[in-house]
Amino acid sequence: MNGEGDRSTGVHVTTQQLVALESRARDLTFVQKARSHQQLAGRMQSAMRGRGLVFEELREYLPGDDVRSIDWRVTARTSKPVVRVYSEEKERPAILVVDQRINMFFGSRLAMKSVAAAEAAMLTAWRILGSGDRVGGFVFNDRNVSEVKPHRSRNAVIAFADRIATMNGGLDATYAAPQSPVALDDVLHRVAEIAHHDFLVVVVSDFDGHGETTRQLLLQLSSRNDVVCLLIYDPFLLELPSSGEIVVSGGTLQAELPLGQPAVRRSIDKFAEDRGDELRAWQRQLGLPMLPVSAAEEVAPQLRSLLEQSAWRQRRR
Repeated sequence: MNGEGDRSTGVHVTTQQLVALESRARDLTFVQKARSHQQLAGRMQSAMRGRGLVFEELREYLPGDDVRSIDWRVTARTSKPVVRVYSEEKERPAILVVDQRINMFFGSRLAMKSVAAAEAAMLTAWRILGSGDRVGGFVFNDRNVSEVKPHRSRNAVIAFADRIATMNGGLDATYAAPQSPVALDDVLHRVAEIAHHDFLVVVVSDFDGHGETTRQLLLQLSSRNDVVCLLIYDPFLLELPSSGEIVVSGGTLQAELPLGQPAVRRSIDKFAEDRGDELRAWQRQLGLPMLPVSAAEEVAPQLRSLLEQSAWRQRRR
């Protein structure tokens, strides 16, 4: 596969191009070592209290606290017993879930959603490895799920990039999904079997086919881990032409949509609005960061901006 030719059209991406994203991931603030309540940063320090290496906060003494942690100067100044709280740094393994199903093979401008998802996933993987943590995950299409176990190794990240590029390269206009395709829920079940607690789970998908089971799995995962959803979308549905016809395909069937007919436009608009409302409701109910990444723009600047804004909102709380 010719990397330069494919990337120029945004249709496919190669292993070499995904590996080359390493340098662009260095200034992302995705998994900085921060306090455990900072959701986007990832709880890279344990909740264990004691005489650790990293000072966390001053707070009033509580029954059961180690008396050796009392800060006597502050206690004398406030006339109340105050303890110094420390946290011990702890490894933070990460699992990435990368969607490369046929529903991702769509793009109206710069790139296919499948390419944007591949780039977003690899920028995240390189940043996590750069923070000194293990990273791995699952790449899936409609037929197969490929797993790379978390490792603190550049070779493992390159192997992950290769799995992504292989599935990405298999998507084309003649692709036909099987009768019983792999669903996002199938992969999330496998993640839940591994991520028992204190993992960072990053789901990179357009969340096509999501439902109540998806919500429950994300809720289960987020109760014991940090979960971040990168919602890959194309702005086409938000900016439909006022007239004419478009042809859409689900991989096996094609249909023409007459956009000049009001009923058709209302149905499409309602679908896009309802789906957006549901995903935003998930974010509110589960407390999950749901970060929208457009396939119509360069991915790295979007991630940088989204993560900085989200980190700022977390600090304001």
